[in-house]
Amino acid sequence: MFIPHSAISSEALRGVIEEFVSREGTDYGAGDFSLESKVATVLKQLESGKAYLVFDPASESCDIVMKGSKRYQELRVAEKTGGATES
Repeated sequence: MFIPHSAISSEALRGVIEEFVSREGTDYGAGDFSLESKVATVLKQLESGKAYLVFDPASESCDIVMKGSKRYQELRVAEKTGGATES
């Protein structure tokens, strides 16, 4: 389910963002970027609607999905039909 990023504490949001940006395989293009830079980028994406915070009740965990991604589309369809998707 989609939840507003403003619905959770700033500390919890930062934890979700840090986990998201520290995953192996996350591509930020050429060059090295600091954790602070990556967190700031994702926070801007959440604020602008380019990324969304989602909560999975089955795993009781939060994640971030990028607008237009396959996962985003699956979640939107499930939200409209009342169905669940597998994480």
